[in-house]
Amino acid sequence: CDSPRFHERGRRPDAKRDTSNTADYLDFMLTLCSLNDIPDPGSKGFKFPDKSLFAVRARGEVFVYQNSCPHLGIELNWQEDQFLDYDDSLIQCATHGALFIIESGECIAGPCHGKTLKKVGSKIENGYVVLTEE
Repeated sequence: CDSPRFHERGRRPDAKRDTSNTADYLDFMLTLCSLNDIPDPGSKGFKFPDKSLFAVRARGEVFVYQNSCPHLGIELNWQEDQFLDYDDSLIQCATHGALFIIESGECIAGPCHGKTLKKVGSKIENGYVVLTEE
């Protein structure tokens, strides 16, 4: 997957931009990657200068979270794009083995039991995973 990038709402990232309408020009969102870049089930990480995110695809849906364990605030993965447990049914922190429900981010086992991962608003648009909030 290419690096995350901004594109105009409703346009493919490689489509030409019409800059004649300022309101349309300023209506941007961040594209993380193509939906096909994340296996189902599977996960993918994204690094930004100020934060780290990851996306999980399961049963046709995509869930995006900040890559920070609520226990110690460290990143959950120790290998690239590896955020799920051995059977791809739960998100797993590689440091202490905490397990999180994919759909809600709630910790169901481990040192941060009952706490949740920070969810990031996202949606699938035109075959791409895009953020709906910063």
